[in-house]
Amino acid sequence: MMMKTKTIHSNRKWLKELFLGMLFALSVLGIQSCNREGKNSEEKEAKEAGQPTDSAGVETFVLSEQQIQSQVRLPGELIAFNQVDLYAKVNSFVKKLYVDAGSRVQAGALLATLEAPEISSQFDAQTANLKAAEAAWISSKATYERLLETSKTPGTVSPNDLDVALAKRDADYARFESAKASQNEVSNMRQYLEIRAPFSGVISARNVSAGAYVGPSGKGSELPVFSLKDDQKLRLTVGVPQNYAPYLKQGQQVKFTVPTLPGEEFEAKVSRNAGALDEGIRSQRTEMDVDNRDGRLVPGMIAEVQLSLESSQKALVVPKTAVLNSTQGIYVIKVSNGKTVWVPVKDGNTSEEMAEVFGNLQYKDTIIKNASEEIRDGALLQVGLQ
Repeated sequence: MMMKTKTIHSNRKWLKELFLGMLFALSVLGIQSCNREGKNSEEKEAKEAGQPTDSAGVETFVLSEQQIQSQVRLPGELIAFNQVDLYAKVNSFVKKLYVDAGSRVQAGALLATLEAPEISSQFDAQTANLKAAEAAWISSKATYERLLETSKTPGTVSPNDLDVALAKRDADYARFESAKASQNEVSNMRQYLEIRAPFSGVISARNVSAGAYVGPSGKGSELPVFSLKDDQKLRLTVGVPQNYAPYLKQGQQVKFTVPTLPGEEFEAKVSRNAGALDEGIRSQRTEMDVDNRDGRLVPGMIAEVQLSLESSQKALVVPKTAVLNSTQGIYVIKVSNGKTVWVPVKDGNTSEEMAEVFGNLQYKDTIIKNASEEIRDGALLQVGLQ
């Protein structure tokens, strides 16, 4: 009987301890719940007031002026420094060709001879007219000189006869000069029956054979007799977008590569700018001179040009993370008197990590390093400089 009473007493003691433990746990949970609700309520009120709830993680920096340099890659094309299509200057037939496609020629070299029977006939006729005019002038000149000598004896030659002889001498001389000019004109046309190289280069195309009828463009030949290109010096042409055009400088060295020679890098020098933008694609045509005396590059190759763009003067520079691209525009967030201010800006030259900005900003302004739309305009913020 005593044993049973002791067991019941132990059970009651265990139930009492369990009940007290449960009350303690419930009280702890209630306190934590109240704390959580209070914190959430404070955060909600802070957000409604436009204040960031966690300012400890916001980094700032002091705005400074720097010169930024960036790299941009653009497609380009290699073309011959000089190139020309050679046509016959007069309607004629090809008599003989002295070069073919791929031939390297020097300036003034004879490339082809032509024949035009009517030009030869005109030259012979003008030569005969020149000789006749020269003979008439010599005769009239001699007649006038004899009459002039005779007229020194009074009464032998009338003054009128002397004047007539003088006029005939002058007229015959004028006809002689005219015949000489006509012969020179036809003689120059005979030179048109030769096609010579205007500069040194390589014949890139030959479009006719011996015996072909040729003439000026559109009047005898649809295609040129030859195409000549100067491949010892090349032009690297690039369409530079308007955002990058102001950063290019005359004489600036650039590097480029071509797909056909992988792993090799070539150099060129900025030599000419168009000075105006293409109205269609809003880019400026820029030409760079390339020394190609080793002949490794060929006109017509496509190139990838690497341009180094450096600002001509110092500008306000920020990390790219500080630039906020929102639906309303581009901003940086400035901290002024403990409040955030969204400042509209325009971006300029950029590098891998930095960007130029232009707007209502001053040297040594405090700017938030990692801009986010969660940091509202006009929010109270307590931060320290990093």
